[in-house]
Amino acid sequence: MRRHDLDWLRVFVFGLLIFYHVGMFFVPWGWHIKNNEEYSWLRFPMLFINQWRLPILFVISGMGTYYALNKRTALEFGKERIRRLFLPLIVGMLLVVPPQVYIERLANDQFSGSYFDFWPFMAFTGVYPEGNLSWHHLWFLPYLLVFSLFLIPVFIYLRRHTDGAFIRWIKKQVSRKTGLFYFLIPLYLIESLVEPFFDVTHALIGDWFAIANYSTLFFFGFVLIVVKDAFWKTVTDNRRFYLICALIAFTLYLGLILSFEDSIVVHFTEAFLKVFNLWMWILVLFGYAAKYWNKPSRALTYCNEAVYPFYILHQTLTIIAGYFIMELEWGFMPKFLVLVVATFGGSFVIYELFIRRWKWIRPLFGLKLKKAIFPHPKQTDGSAAKVDPSF
Repeated sequence: MRRHDLDWLRVFVFGLLIFYHVGMFFVPWGWHIKNNEEYSWLRFPMLFINQWRLPILFVISGMGTYYALNKRTALEFGKERIRRLFLPLIVGMLLVVPPQVYIERLANDQFSGSYFDFWPFMAFTGVYPEGNLSWHHLWFLPYLLVFSLFLIPVFIYLRRHTDGAFIRWIKKQVSRKTGLFYFLIPLYLIESLVEPFFDVTHALIGDWFAIANYSTLFFFGFVLIVVKDAFWKTVTDNRRFYLICALIAFTLYLGLILSFEDSIVVHFTEAFLKVFNLWMWILVLFGYAAKYWNKPSRALTYCNEAVYPFYILHQTLTIIAGYFIMELEWGFMPKFLVLVVATFGGSFVIYELFIRRWKWIRPLFGLKLKKAIFPHPKQTDGSAAKVDPSF
């Protein structure tokens, strides 16, 4: 049975990603280009979102992998992952990311000349940040590809042994509202013992904390789908409890990092509050989505297909628009609205006119060759929505 709430969550989180990257233009954190004025207060909503936005994406991707693998052999699944993840990554690195690097070089006075002076002669010279070849915001794709391929044997085993001791134990734990706290143990060990030694680089090679953390969350997603209704009943019935836990955890986490200097005690406390906070928000989102969003619609069918091309395109459009307004003496809100409209509007126009309707362009952006079939308005099971949820 298809989980429409997962589709809605996927659309919601990727939509939130666009707002987050627009915010990166203004917040006093490092990014590709920056506004002429930065806003310190923006750190707090950005920090709140940053705690759980990537973790829940990997959990959702693990859940989607269950559906994708359930109707394919291991070889078919591997080929499908390469086609849907590796091909769009290459296209993105060749066509979508280079304008971002070009704008960054212009903004930092590291290059002068037209874009056609930059691409292709310099766009693929050296590896970013020293060079120009990069996958930038598309780093999610190679990580997801590696996790998917390497975990195939584990996933095949779990799919064939749903009555095994491990799955029975997981099902027993997730049937209790505090049983889901067991998932915090590996997350805490990784956060407290691995994170201090490895900076997050999104370069894949040597990015050991990110690999350990995100692959664990990806694995969690698959396991939670295997136990099926036990998980959904728990998060739905206890969504308010998890919400209270999440609010308390984020408040304590924020108070800790604002009030205390770093130390061993602070580090281990902060690590616990961080993983507890992100896991609670993940459970909150699953609980409320299961309660209110688990139903099909025409809008969901459209958005669920569009979200992948939007993800590939959006940051390039944000950076291009940001470059032209970064030095203007406007306030925060006018610039923020311009970037949001330019990013969503530009992604929509490119998707509608140049991707969605063209059979041979669609796979380059992770879509199937055939157009998505919209369900009839009277149809309630969503069976006509031919969109793969595994990305």
